[in-house]
Amino acid sequence: MAQYDLTSKVGCYLDRHLVFPLLEFLSERDIFDERDLHKGKLELLSNTNMVDFAMDVHKTLYPGEVLKKFHAHLRDKRNNVVSLLKSYTIKTEPIVHTFEQDEVRKQIETTREGKQLFEYLEKHHNFKLEDLDTLYDYAKFQYECGNYSGAAEYLYFHRVLVQSDDKRAMDSLWGKLASEILMQDWDTAWEDLHRLQESIDTNTVASPLQLLQQRTWLIHWSLFVFFNHAKGRDEIIDLFLYQPPYLNTIQTMCPWVLRYLTTAVITNKRRRQVLKDLVRVIQQESYTYRDPVTEFLECLYVHFDFDKAQEKLRECEVVLSNDFFLIACLDDFIENARLFIFETFCRIHQCHGIIDMLADKLNMSEDEAERWIVNLIRNARLDAKIDSKMGHVMMGTQAVSSYEQVIEKTKSLGLRTQMLSTNVERRLNK
Repeated sequence: MAQYDLTSKVGCYLDRHLVFPLLEFLSERDIFDERDLHKGKLELLSNTNMVDFAMDVHKTLYPGEVLKKFHAHLRDKRNNVVSLLKSYTIKTEPIVHTFEQDEVRKQIETTREGKQLFEYLEKHHNFKLEDLDTLYDYAKFQYECGNYSGAAEYLYFHRVLVQSDDKRAMDSLWGKLASEILMQDWDTAWEDLHRLQESIDTNTVASPLQLLQQRTWLIHWSLFVFFNHAKGRDEIIDLFLYQPPYLNTIQTMCPWVLRYLTTAVITNKRRRQVLKDLVRVIQQESYTYRDPVTEFLECLYVHFDFDKAQEKLRECEVVLSNDFFLIACLDDFIENARLFIFETFCRIHQCHGIIDMLADKLNMSEDEAERWIVNLIRNARLDAKIDSKMGHVMMGTQAVSSYEQVIEKTKSLGLRTQMLSTNVERRLNK
């Protein structure tokens, strides 16, 4: 299923360190040649300070071969990295010592303004502006060495001190988010993601093209957080489907992200009311991107082709099992997708003898199909009844109350108002 693999597309908008987990995942799936994956890792490592990792990959790629020139290059690079580490450690030791003091930590926790905190450090601890740049450089060096916990710690100090208009303020936010993702600290990454999103959305200086590029990167980085955090599958729907700047970014730059949005909707039982909006977007973008996941919804809710939907569902199982972000959603996806097929099928056929038809479609005996339907109705709390003698399944109508309709239609007003005020402010500042 290499034709449906999105690693090459997604990887273009990720930091090179974030690509390593994707390549490790692919090496376990046997989709691509192992040597090609190792070559890809080696190329990614070429611009980092993870020299030992590069040497291990090189030995795996060329076992038994001694490439003196390459090994000499790595040894020289390793010596240079060690030398730089010693130099940075000496330069940053007094800075780190300052931040380790209890009074400073308390001041950081209680002071909201970075400028006020900087003035405090400048007055009581002789902290200078150059120290802030040194802290950032050291954090970046640690990140390139693969010490993500150290990078996250120093970038945190940098973030609370740096002014929002500083040229390195945005880079610091990106680095902090990447570090938390690679440490799999999803709660902190969740906070960093929202902080970075707010910084992008309130930016009145960057050009529209720069904002488009930043949102494209944010969308791809957010996949790590959304599919690992407890609230992620709700948040991804709100951000990707109901915030126009991000939906426009997906439609313009990365329509393949619809696979992840579709999976989030299908696996989220509380947000089924958004299916109509999602199907509309999928239809709009079907000429630029389609895969078994998006085609499944098209077959089911546009064409009402149940045989094709079953075929696409089998393909979806393969696609999700080979997708780094979605493999954990596989069981939920299959269960909910079958529920969608069952509900839609029953609503169209009402109370005809459909147990035997479902048994045929699901490759089950009639008794097995009936038990499956009973469990489905019980677990999903569907308004349905089974007549075993007649082989009928009767679906009740689920009318949406006027209150729910009002809530659904007005829930995005706050977001739209915020975006409108931001756009007006940006125009006034020009």
